[in-house]
Amino acid sequence: MDQLLQLTVVGLVVGCVYALTATGLVVTYTTSGIFNFAHGAIGMLGAFSYWQLTVKWHWPVLLALPVVLLVLAPLFGATIERIVMRPLHGASVDVTLVITLGLLLFFLGAANYFWDQGQTRVLPELLASWKPVDIGGVVVTWGQIIIVLAAVGVAIGLRFLFSTTRIGIAMRGVVDDPDLCAMSGASPARIQQLSWAIGAGLAALAGILVAPKVGMSALQLTLLVINGYAAALFGRLKSLPRTAVGGLLLGLLVSYYPVYVAPHLPFSTTFGQLEKAVPMIFLGVLLLFLPSARLRTATTVGRVAPTVPGLRQSLAGGGVMIVLAIALASALSSANLLIAGGMFISALSLLSLVLLTGYSGQTSLCVLTFFGLGAFAMAHSGTSPLGLVWGGLLAAAAGMLVALVTARLRGLYLALATFAFAKGMDVGFFNFKLGSGQSLQLKRFELPLIDTSSEKTFFFLTVVVFVVAAIGVLAVRRGRWGRQLTALNDSPAACATLGVNTTITKVVVFTASAGIAGVAGAMFGAQQEIITPSQFDVLGSLALLLALRIGGINTITGALFGAFTIGLFPEMPQILGHFGVTLPDKVQLTFLLTGIAAISIGRDPDGLGGQVSKLGLRLRQQFGSSSTPAAPSYEEATLVHG
Repeated sequence: MDQLLQLTVVGLVVGCVYALTATGLVVTYTTSGIFNFAHGAIGMLGAFSYWQLTVKWHWPVLLALPVVLLVLAPLFGATIERIVMRPLHGASVDVTLVITLGLLLFFLGAANYFWDQGQTRVLPELLASWKPVDIGGVVVTWGQIIIVLAAVGVAIGLRFLFSTTRIGIAMRGVVDDPDLCAMSGASPARIQQLSWAIGAGLAALAGILVAPKVGMSALQLTLLVINGYAAALFGRLKSLPRTAVGGLLLGLLVSYYPVYVAPHLPFSTTFGQLEKAVPMIFLGVLLLFLPSARLRTATTVGRVAPTVPGLRQSLAGGGVMIVLAIALASALSSANLLIAGGMFISALSLLSLVLLTGYSGQTSLCVLTFFGLGAFAMAHSGTSPLGLVWGGLLAAAAGMLVALVTARLRGLYLALATFAFAKGMDVGFFNFKLGSGQSLQLKRFELPLIDTSSEKTFFFLTVVVFVVAAIGVLAVRRGRWGRQLTALNDSPAACATLGVNTTITKVVVFTASAGIAGVAGAMFGAQQEIITPSQFDVLGSLALLLALRIGGINTITGALFGAFTIGLFPEMPQILGHFGVTLPDKVQLTFLLTGIAAISIGRDPDGLGGQVSKLGLRLRQQFGSSSTPAAPSYEEATLVHG
């Protein structure tokens, strides 16, 4: 009984943290329609700012706390809304996701610059000098009591704000009908900005309260706040009372799981490994079994799809790329060939997202999971080239399963479901099969008459595999099924009325996309000859989607540009060094550059690849060259039956 009471107290405290986090997320989403993946990073920055004021500069807590929560964090949130979020009105789900992800990476880079993560920092618990309180035989610290009081106070305060104040009623009105709210004299933009200010303040509060428990690690604080997504979904990203209840239920589940749940499940040893994935499992269950909600998942209207090269152009482009690969193989050193080969492997994995997200509009945040399954299959195939086949098949089977389970989900719900799947696979499969902090050795596959141990030869093979896959993807895009994918992207409802089975289409495209990612992972494992669980972390999947958006979400050129972004950004300090520019070691240039590039997507969602496609179209029009017509809109989707 004492153990149950103790676990209940701990669970309620953790649940209050989740509730605080999710409440800020819901406040911003309900007024702007943007799910802020950077919410956890904002909380992390709030915690570090509070540490800077109290520990480093010795400010009194009673002064530092209101400065951070009532001044710095709200100003930060309002600035983000004005500069980054306001131009995203009407943008698609994956655009808003990758931009907020770009902010997350940028904030992580900034935190690494201002607060070197190699140093150990400790943030004292609030009222740590006060004597703990004994409640029913359970010792509770005043820091834990403050967390509960803060959660209750925030709930009461928001209830008062939305029920009795003019601005609170206007915020509710913006959620229901922004145009009608504007006609009454309120400014929807200002109200959304206020919501982002409130959300940032709540994120900072959660970060400050939880930092003494988990430590002052930028990445750990950011990811911990992400666990609150499940509580936000319990409230359907709309209801604050339901969100608070969801946070408490999640906290209790996390606390009870290792003692009262896992030991009583079949394969208890295996399920015991999933303790850290409980919030994501909770999120997945909510998405699959709660009734569908009407989320605002608008798509950008009026943009012209990039033209699709014909078969002759595709073959010519592939031939040029192979010739360039032969030249590069002779000019680059072995170390640089390894980097270049890795770029084309990344391009192959991004090609799977071109098919899935760029063509059909299905936002997936688990591509690196399929990538890792391919590498895992290659690791168990020895030197047989069939490892590429097994890697593709294993990943394709996983992709089919994900598609079947999430068949009714789309937009943000689908993105969060695949995110939960990826996080669960991180903990329950990769860390379990490979071992956290450990690695798995591989051997390069052998081919008759070809020396695959040579970096030149293997680099050339990666280029050939990418070229073949790219030509195949373009052929699909030009065909009948490619028109179905485009119609599915434009309007699933219109597709269904025309007799297209959207579920089968979604399952097939998920399966094919996962298979391509699995082949890429098998190539990666064979090239590196060693794999670790951290290489397939869920944040890597987010970074891949972000890189493809930077390059161009629906073009082969975009996949190449995105891969070059992944490969070149980490090498930028060395490249700048050749020009006499030296950066401090603590500058996380990869995070900063990726974040800046992602933010620019709000101004140009087509990315670099889209710009190249538009330039090519203008040149062909100028010189009278014919080209494959752009993708039909859903009004023209009857062509799928022709």
